[in-house]
Amino acid sequence: MSIRLLLAEDQELVRTALSKLLDLEEDFEVVAAVGRGDEVVAAVRAHAPDVALLDIEMPGLDGLSAATALRVEAPACRVIILTTFGRAGYLRRAMEAGAAGFVVKDAPAEMLAAAVRRVMAGERVVDPVLAAATLAAGECPLTLRERDVLVAARTGAAVAEIAATLHLSEGTVRNYLSTAIGKTAARNRADAVRVADERGWL
Repeated sequence: MSIRLLLAEDQELVRTALSKLLDLEEDFEVVAAVGRGDEVVAAVRAHAPDVALLDIEMPGLDGLSAATALRVEAPACRVIILTTFGRAGYLRRAMEAGAAGFVVKDAPAEMLAAAVRRVMAGERVVDPVLAAATLAAGECPLTLRERDVLVAARTGAAVAEIAATLHLSEGTVRNYLSTAIGKTAARNRADAVRVADERGWL
Protein backbone atom coordinates (compact mmCIF):
# COMPACT_ATOMS: atom_id res chain seq x y z
CA MET A 1 0.00 0.00 0.00
CA SER A 2 1.35 3.45 -0.94
CA ILE A 3 2.31 6.10 1.58
CA ARG A 4 0.20 9.14 0.74
CA LEU A 5 2.14 12.42 0.83
CA LEU A 6 1.26 16.11 0.91
CA LEU A 7 3.98 18.58 -0.04
CA ALA A 8 3.82 22.22 1.08
CA GLU A 9 6.56 24.36 -0.50
CA ASP A 10 6.22 27.94 -1.73
CA GLN A 11 8.84 27.78 -4.50
CA GLU A 12 7.12 26.22 -7.51
CA LEU A 13 10.30 24.83 -9.06
CA VAL A 14 11.32 23.12 -5.81
CA ARG A 15 7.76 21.89 -5.21
CA THR A 16 7.52 20.35 -8.70
CA ALA A 17 10.98 18.76 -8.48
CA LEU A 18 10.29 17.29 -5.04
CA SER A 19 6.92 15.93 -6.17
CA LYS A 20 8.51 14.17 -9.15
CA LEU A 21 11.37 12.87 -7.01
CA LEU A 22 9.02 11.46 -4.37
CA ASP A 23 6.71 9.93 -6.99
CA LEU A 24 9.66 7.86 -8.25
CA GLU A 25 9.53 5.83 -5.04
CA GLU A 26 7.35 2.76 -5.61
CA ASP A 27 5.65 3.01 -2.22
CA PHE A 28 4.98 6.79 -2.32
CA GLU A 29 2.09 8.73 -3.84
CA VAL A 30 2.07 12.54 -3.77
CA VAL A 31 -1.66 13.23 -3.40
CA ALA A 32 -1.44 17.02 -3.02
CA ALA A 33 1.07 19.86 -3.38
CA VAL A 34 0.38 23.39 -2.11
CA GLY A 35 2.36 26.63 -2.16
CA ARG A 36 0.98 28.34 0.95
CA GLY A 37 0.95 27.41 4.61
CA ASP A 38 -2.67 28.45 5.04
CA GLU A 39 -3.70 25.87 2.42
CA VAL A 40 -2.23 22.91 4.34
CA VAL A 41 -5.11 22.02 6.68
CA ALA A 42 -7.74 22.15 3.90
CA ALA A 43 -5.53 20.03 1.61
CA VAL A 44 -5.01 17.45 4.37
CA ARG A 45 -8.76 17.27 4.96
CA ALA A 46 -9.43 16.90 1.22
CA HIS A 47 -6.72 14.33 0.39
CA ALA A 48 -6.04 12.49 3.70
CA PRO A 49 -2.27 12.11 3.34
CA ASP A 50 -0.33 9.89 5.73
CA VAL A 51 2.58 12.32 5.89
CA ALA A 52 2.77 16.09 5.30
CA LEU A 53 6.15 17.50 4.24
CA LEU A 54 6.12 21.17 5.26
CA ASP A 55 8.59 23.92 4.39
CA ILE A 56 9.13 26.42 7.23
CA GLU A 57 8.96 29.73 5.37
CA MET A 58 5.74 30.02 3.37
CA PRO A 59 3.22 32.80 2.75
CA GLY A 60 -0.06 32.77 4.66
CA LEU A 61 1.20 30.58 7.49
CA ASP A 62 4.67 29.26 8.25
CA GLY A 63 5.30 25.52 8.35
CA LEU A 64 5.68 25.40 12.13
CA SER A 65 2.28 27.04 12.62
CA ALA A 66 0.77 24.71 10.01
CA ALA A 67 2.23 21.74 11.91
CA THR A 68 0.62 23.00 15.12
CA ALA A 69 -2.73 23.34 13.33
CA LEU A 70 -2.46 19.80 11.93
CA ARG A 71 -1.81 18.38 15.40
CA VAL A 72 -5.29 19.66 16.34
CA GLU A 73 -7.17 19.30 13.04
CA ALA A 74 -5.64 16.09 11.66
CA PRO A 75 -3.65 14.26 14.37
CA ALA A 76 -3.37 11.10 12.25
CA CYS A 77 -1.29 12.94 9.65
CA ARG A 78 2.41 12.77 10.52
CA VAL A 79 4.49 15.89 9.84
CA ILE A 80 8.04 16.21 8.57
CA ILE A 81 9.53 19.69 8.45
CA LEU A 82 11.60 20.02 5.27
CA THR A 83 13.69 23.16 5.31
CA THR A 84 16.73 25.05 4.10
CA PHE A 85 17.26 26.30 7.64
CA GLY A 86 19.01 23.70 9.80
CA ARG A 87 18.83 25.82 12.95
CA ALA A 88 18.59 24.60 16.51
CA GLY A 89 15.71 26.92 17.43
CA TYR A 90 13.65 25.76 14.44
CA LEU A 91 14.17 22.13 15.39
CA ARG A 92 13.04 22.76 18.97
CA ARG A 93 9.93 24.62 17.77
CA ALA A 94 9.17 21.88 15.22
CA MET A 95 9.24 19.22 17.95
CA GLU A 96 7.03 21.41 20.15
CA ALA A 97 4.59 21.68 17.23
CA GLY A 98 4.35 17.90 17.07
CA ALA A 99 6.54 17.25 14.02
CA ALA A 100 7.79 13.67 13.74
CA GLY A 101 10.76 14.58 11.56
CA PHE A 102 13.06 17.44 10.60
CA VAL A 103 15.01 17.11 7.35
CA VAL A 104 17.28 19.73 5.79
CA LYS A 105 16.77 20.24 2.03
CA ASP A 106 20.40 19.63 1.13
CA ALA A 107 20.14 16.07 2.50
CA PRO A 108 20.41 13.27 -0.11
CA ALA A 109 17.12 12.19 -1.72
CA GLU A 110 17.42 8.71 -0.22
CA MET A 111 17.62 10.26 3.26
CA LEU A 112 14.28 12.02 2.72
CA ALA A 113 12.65 8.81 1.47
CA ALA A 114 14.05 6.90 4.46
CA ALA A 115 12.77 9.62 6.82
CA VAL A 116 9.24 9.27 5.42
CA ARG A 117 9.30 5.49 5.91
CA ARG A 118 10.74 5.76 9.43
CA VAL A 119 8.12 8.34 10.44
CA MET A 120 5.40 6.02 9.09
CA ALA A 121 6.90 3.28 11.27
CA GLY A 122 6.37 5.48 14.33
CA GLU A 123 9.91 6.84 14.70
CA ARG A 124 11.09 10.41 15.15
CA VAL A 125 13.70 11.44 12.59
CA VAL A 126 16.18 14.22 13.34
CA ASP A 127 19.70 14.86 12.09
CA PRO A 128 21.95 13.89 15.06
CA VAL A 129 24.32 16.85 14.59
CA LEU A 130 21.39 19.28 14.63
CA ALA A 131 19.88 17.50 17.65
CA ALA A 132 23.15 17.95 19.55
CA ALA A 133 23.29 21.63 18.57
CA THR A 134 19.72 22.09 19.79
CA LEU A 135 20.55 20.65 23.19
CA ALA A 136 23.64 22.87 23.41
CA ALA A 137 21.69 25.99 22.40
CA GLY A 138 19.15 25.64 25.23
CA GLU A 139 15.68 27.13 25.42
CA CYS A 140 14.61 30.27 23.56
CA PRO A 141 14.85 33.08 26.14
CA LEU A 142 12.33 35.32 24.37
CA THR A 143 8.72 35.59 25.47
CA LEU A 144 5.99 35.29 22.85
CA ARG A 145 5.47 39.06 22.87
CA GLU A 146 9.20 39.76 22.51
CA ARG A 147 9.26 37.44 19.51
CA ASP A 148 6.22 39.21 18.02
CA VAL A 149 7.94 42.58 18.38
CA LEU A 150 11.17 41.33 16.78
CA VAL A 151 9.23 39.77 13.90
CA ALA A 152 7.47 43.10 13.33
CA ALA A 153 10.85 44.86 13.51
CA ARG A 154 12.33 42.67 10.74
CA THR A 155 11.20 45.11 8.05
CA GLY A 156 12.84 48.07 9.79
CA ALA A 157 9.45 49.44 10.87
CA ALA A 158 9.42 52.38 13.27
CA VAL A 159 8.32 51.87 16.88
CA ALA A 160 5.01 53.61 16.13
CA GLU A 161 4.32 51.21 13.23
CA ILE A 162 5.16 48.16 15.35
CA ALA A 163 2.91 49.48 18.14
CA ALA A 164 0.01 49.97 15.71
CA THR A 165 0.50 46.52 14.15
CA LEU A 166 0.56 44.71 17.49
CA HIS A 167 -1.97 46.98 19.26
CA LEU A 168 0.54 47.98 21.93
CA SER A 169 1.68 51.33 23.26
CA GLU A 170 4.96 52.71 21.92
CA GLY A 171 6.45 52.54 25.42
CA THR A 172 5.58 48.86 25.70
CA VAL A 173 7.19 48.17 22.31
CA ARG A 174 10.36 49.98 23.40
CA ASN A 175 10.44 47.90 26.60
CA TYR A 176 10.04 44.63 24.67
CA LEU A 177 12.75 45.67 22.21
CA SER A 178 15.10 46.62 25.02
CA THR A 179 14.55 43.31 26.80
CA ALA A 180 14.99 41.34 23.57
CA ILE A 181 18.23 43.19 22.80
CA GLY A 182 19.51 42.27 26.27
CA LYS A 183 18.49 38.62 26.00
CA THR A 184 20.16 38.22 22.60
CA ALA A 185 23.27 40.16 23.72
CA ALA A 186 22.79 42.32 20.63
CA ARG A 187 24.03 45.84 19.89
CA ASN A 188 20.68 47.15 18.65
CA ARG A 189 17.29 45.92 17.49
CA ALA A 190 18.48 45.05 13.95
CA ASP A 191 21.23 42.94 15.51
CA ALA A 192 18.68 41.35 17.88
CA VAL A 193 16.52 40.37 14.89
CA ARG A 194 19.59 38.88 13.15
CA VAL A 195 20.68 36.89 16.22
CA ALA A 196 17.17 35.60 16.94
CA ASP A 197 16.69 34.68 13.27
CA GLU A 198 19.99 32.79 13.11
CA ARG A 199 19.06 30.79 16.20
CA GLY A 200 15.61 29.96 14.85
CA TRP A 201 13.76 31.81 17.60
CA LEU A 202 11.49 33.89 15.34
